[in-house]
Amino acid sequence: MNNTMDLSIVIPVYNEAENLEPLLEELTGILNQLDKTSEIICVNDASTDDSLGILNRLAAKFPQLRILTHGINSGESAGQATGFRSAAGDVIITMDADMQNDPGDIPRLLKALTGEVACVCGVRKIREDDAVRRVSSYIANKFRNFITGDAVSDAGCTFRAIRRPVLREMIVFNGMHRFLSTILRAQCYRVVEIPINHRARHAGQSKYGIGNRLWRGILDCFAMRWYKARAVNGNRLETNQAVDGSLL
Repeated sequence: MNNTMDLSIVIPVYNEAENLEPLLEELTGILNQLDKTSEIICVNDASTDDSLGILNRLAAKFPQLRILTHGINSGESAGQATGFRSAAGDVIITMDADMQNDPGDIPRLLKALTGEVACVCGVRKIREDDAVRRVSSYIANKFRNFITGDAVSDAGCTFRAIRRPVLREMIVFNGMHRFLSTILRAQCYRVVEIPINHRARHAGQSKYGIGNRLWRGILDCFAMRWYKARAVNGNRLETNQAVDGSLL
């Protein structure tokens, strides 16, 4: 484990070659304005374009950048889990590599991460997506909340700020990134939502559609319903401390 620092930005990357340099330019500009130590962890998920080559070149330009690479394409949840395992930050920010998340929202996410709040989730109030994606997301969120008994406004948004200690017992599966807030709530952690900016994709193609997530998402909802009934309280230590002794 690296020496601890304030922030780790975890970004799964799959075929986002055209987005990486403008994203890192904008992101480092925001991070450098904060009075915090930080790292950027880009997890290359076996990209078939030049994403890895570009990341390697950008490492000389951006000292905060760390690059991890999957040997096989494993999906966004695996990318986040790899980043979590390697992150040194007391707080982990998860975001996408497509530039639809606005790094300018990071200070607002951090400001909301106060007191007993364990995770702050972004909610895309104004979606810069086509009508089919907006309607399908609306229906999916309604169905998800009905089955799981949770109240998540925007499960598809992975722009979040999370205290690293609460991820120690995060269950990892293909689809975890959509249910992370539900899992944390099931473990009795406090999760809040705030509205964030959402932008049109800068370049490249979306990796998700109705066809590749509909049936799996339905099954995952029922799995989460079972998990909520069996989850173990993450705040079970009497002193409300993490395993390493740090306060949550």
